[in-house]
Amino acid sequence: MSRLILAEGLELSGGDRGMVAVVAVVALAALAVGYVLLREVLAAGQGTSKMQDIAKAVQEGAAAYLNRQFRTLVAFVVLVFLLLFLLPADDIGERIGRSLFFVVGAVFSASIGYLGMWLSTRANVRVAAAANETDGRGRERAMKIAFRTGGVVGMTTVGLGLFGAALVVLVYAGQAPKVLEGFGFGAALLAMFMRVGGGIFTKAADVGADLVGKVEQNIPEDDPRNAATIADNVGDNVGDCAGMAADLFESYAVTLVAALILGTAAFGVQGLLFPLIVPAIGVITAVIGVYITNARPGENGLVAINRSFYISAIISAVLSTIAAFTYLPGTFSALTNGQDVEGNPALIAAVAVIIGIVLAGIILWLTGYFTGTEHRPVRDVGKSSLTGAATVILGGISVGFESAVYTAIVIGGAVYAAFLLSGSVTVALFAVALAGTGLLTTVGVIVAMDTFGPVSDNAQGIAEMSGDVHGEGARTLTELDAVGNTTKAITKGIAIATAVLAATALFGSYTDAIGAALRKAGETLSLVDFRVFSPNILVGVVIGAGVVFFFSGLAVNAVSRAAGAVVFEVRRQFRDNPGIMDGTTRPEYGKVVDICTKDSLRELATPGLLAVLAPIAVGFGLGVGPLAGYLAGAIAAGSLMAIFLANSGGAWDNAKKLVEDGHHGGKGSEAHAATVIGDTVGDPFKDTAGPAINPLIKVMNLVSVLIAPAIVTLSVGADASTGLRMTIALLAVAIIVAAVVVAKRRSTAIAESSPAEEPDDARV
Repeated sequence: MSRLILAEGLELSGGDRGMVAVVAVVALAALAVGYVLLREVLAAGQGTSKMQDIAKAVQEGAAAYLNRQFRTLVAFVVLVFLLLFLLPADDIGERIGRSLFFVVGAVFSASIGYLGMWLSTRANVRVAAAANETDGRGRERAMKIAFRTGGVVGMTTVGLGLFGAALVVLVYAGQAPKVLEGFGFGAALLAMFMRVGGGIFTKAADVGADLVGKVEQNIPEDDPRNAATIADNVGDNVGDCAGMAADLFESYAVTLVAALILGTAAFGVQGLLFPLIVPAIGVITAVIGVYITNARPGENGLVAINRSFYISAIISAVLSTIAAFTYLPGTFSALTNGQDVEGNPALIAAVAVIIGIVLAGIILWLTGYFTGTEHRPVRDVGKSSLTGAATVILGGISVGFESAVYTAIVIGGAVYAAFLLSGSVTVALFAVALAGTGLLTTVGVIVAMDTFGPVSDNAQGIAEMSGDVHGEGARTLTELDAVGNTTKAITKGIAIATAVLAATALFGSYTDAIGAALRKAGETLSLVDFRVFSPNILVGVVIGAGVVFFFSGLAVNAVSRAAGAVVFEVRRQFRDNPGIMDGTTRPEYGKVVDICTKDSLRELATPGLLAVLAPIAVGFGLGVGPLAGYLAGAIAAGSLMAIFLANSGGAWDNAKKLVEDGHHGGKGSEAHAATVIGDTVGDPFKDTAGPAINPLIKVMNLVSVLIAPAIVTLSVGADASTGLRMTIALLAVAIIVAAVVVAKRRSTAIAESSPAEEPDDARV
């Protein structure tokens, strides 16, 4: 199979620059549509004064948390900025651009996350108020507000992602792929931190609230007497809204980066520009998808959302096919560096994009089947509650394992189908990247689907805490909350698929980076060094898979530790203030918010250091071949683990909703208590560890792409230095070990909150 070499010194013509400028204008138009939707959401009524007071408390807590998180991350961003500047590059302009756009990517990711939080904390009370309207259209209005809130974040995601990529191409032309590595890395790194931190916060509060409120005190989920309720609602916004918005933005950015890098290598200038055209089409379909989402009378909300998604996907497929055959030539002889490749570039690109779109549709259906309340898997988990919590947990684990296999096969099939489109490795990898770009043509609708979940959850919480929503309004919010659980699970599945597609495509960028560095040293790339049956490569595979398990364990343990602190604090308040239960004393909500904030922020460092330093340790210590194996192991284990965690958690959550709707004894029954335990176990699975694996995979891939030239430089040629390589590797290992040891020995809020309840030897 032939390989193409990255086109160096690539220049854009006036027409090319005009096309990129048009893409940038489309990106700005997406932001304008987002602003129109924002005004529409904020124009809705806010309900009673009590509902507004609760919403304001959630707003203040969420803003305080994210502000503290961003202050914590500034030092980390500055450090990575300097390290990127020190890495090898072709010239000083490339170094500056790569480091500068790392910051831009990080800022964009943080901004989208903050917007998701800011708007969601204002839309939740509006959804609750709309559901409570008595003119017969409350359900329709509530669903529209919740979905269009997500539409704002979705349009901002596609707008900023596309604008950032177009800006880099306009400024750097042929050097754009290298600079875009920094842009994607910044987006992925911030998303991972927001996912981990927000996930720890939200699930610590949620688990603590459920264990004390539902199980011990037998009070409703969002009862205002529970001191953890405000923190729980804050967590929905900083974890699901802010964290997932940033996660989907980095998926969008990193997939674009991979497509642009490989497109330049495969198709020259047209390969650099076509990946910008496809998401520009996605802007159009996102607008259509958001505006046509309306539930018909008596229709399940999930049916309406799925219908909009499928319509958007079909429009994307048609327009992308037209664009491919209009813009790309029918033979490779018309393309830069493409004379030795057979096939039809337009056909390859069109089919690749369609593969990605079809993949999104299949995952939507598959995830909905395993996590929806109307399907057998969740109903079986709900039925198992009749025999206790243990069988509920076993049932959910079984659903997670089974769904992971089917989803992984579907994703693997899509990757392989795209790969088979060309006999050239580079063109085939570009096809994989285009499949990811095609999948993300629907990202505006995907983000709207995801944000719909926590907004609906918060709306129900505000309604229950205020006591001002009854009858049909309460039933509407319960329905929307259940639909939101499924849409969140679906978007997690799609995010996992984009992670696999982007990471697979970045393999091509990784080998190109190694090949370019070897050519500078007068060496050639030998595929013998990447044989999967070589022991050193297998060691890399095992380490990569192990890091995914270790990362997941750190995340779940962090939630367990913080949730334990919340449990002790809520118990203390019930014990020390008897007036809380009879409603005469207001709980100290702020103390629980503070516990969650402190614990989640101090747990950020260890998983972050693991993600960045583990590839460095493997690459410099074992070489570029084992590092390739490391990435393969991380992608394989990461995709399976993320799907398992997301779907098992989603099944447990909706099994609980099923029982709360009156099945198997309803609320307050032993079956309900069993499903609450299952949901509690699933909370850190689906909302902390599982979603954080997506940016983890891409962070590790981008770190590998960035350090590959430095590894080669220190391995061969005049600048080779085994001693320096080993020193870097050992230093990275030492920092990881130190961070883990500190995390394990760290005193927790549990010890601080309840010294009388722990033996002396437990407080180290």
